[in-house]
Amino acid sequence: MTQEIEIEYKNLLTKEEFFRLADFFQIADHDFKHQDNHYFDTPEFHLKERGAALRIRFKNGRYVLTLKEPAPVGLLETHQEITAEHASELISPASSLPKGKVLEQIHSLGIHSENISFFGTLSTNRAEKTYKNGLIVLDHSRYINKEDYEIEYEVLDAEEGLLAFRELLASLQIPMRKTPNKIKRFYDHKREIENEKEL
Repeated sequence: MTQEIEIEYKNLLTKEEFFRLADFFQIADHDFKHQDNHYFDTPEFHLKERGAALRIRFKNGRYVLTLKEPAPVGLLETHQEITAEHASELISPASSLPKGKVLEQIHSLGIHSENISFFGTLSTNRAEKTYKNGLIVLDHSRYINKEDYEIEYEVLDAEEGLLAFRELLASLQIPMRKTPNKIKRFYDHKREIENEKEL
């Protein structure tokens, strides 16, 4: 189990902007790696209400359960490695979260863990490149019947990172856009589909 503060800036991109950035950073097709993000919340979105998010990510042969919570600067991430068997169980109905720091953090938010269930999967092709004092991440994500393109910039210093990120986008004539995180985009799209079905 590990905890860390994540400071990152993100911006949704058009497909053309995405490949312009890939060219700028000399990122080739084979540099992109596939990863799956499985998302969880209560039916009433209690985690989302608190600005938190819970996911399992399969990456580099490992399953990691991660809870993200708001922090004074950035997000507090609590990571807990789990087995493939437990990951499979969590994605099925009537599953329960494993004991550990993630479960403790969820209880500290006043959320009953037994109400948390699997909501769906977002798949991402991701490439990473070091840039100045941070890490550039290019993501092409697919979820339900939608896809989007995004750049993230993970940094240690919030002010320095924001300045570098703004300068990068400006240099490539890419406008800054309000960009919700992946789980919010996933949930918003899921709700849109459910609302359309009810009409």
